[in-house]
Amino acid sequence: MMRKLAAVCLLTLFVLQAGCTKPAADVKPAADTKVSKESPAGEAKHGEWWCVEHGVPEGECALCSAKVAADFKKKGDWCKQHDRPESQCFICHPELEQKFAARYEAKFGSKPPPRDE
Repeated sequence: MMRKLAAVCLLTLFVLQAGCTKPAADVKPAADTKVSKESPAGEAKHGEWWCVEHGVPEGECALCSAKVAADFKKKGDWCKQHDRPESQCFICHPELEQKFAARYEAKFGSKPPPRDE
């Protein structure tokens, strides 16, 4: 009986130790809850929900994605003067920045981080 108990205890310790060997840095939260931030090398991370550099959702950021830019251009939504979608041109239409900020606030419950641009 004592041998079985000792074996179970050793097995439990082994399993717990094996499960705890992965560093916490390797664990990533769900992508839809993250915000792009600068990497240590100073390059923007992409593939996260919010593009900090340009102040729009990453999946809609025509300044980060040539495919997204092509889609906007195809629809005729393009500011030639500032080389970005007219619907995202905060230079021509400063009120649009608040529209995108409201989407961020609705999702995360706080104001978006300041744009890097």
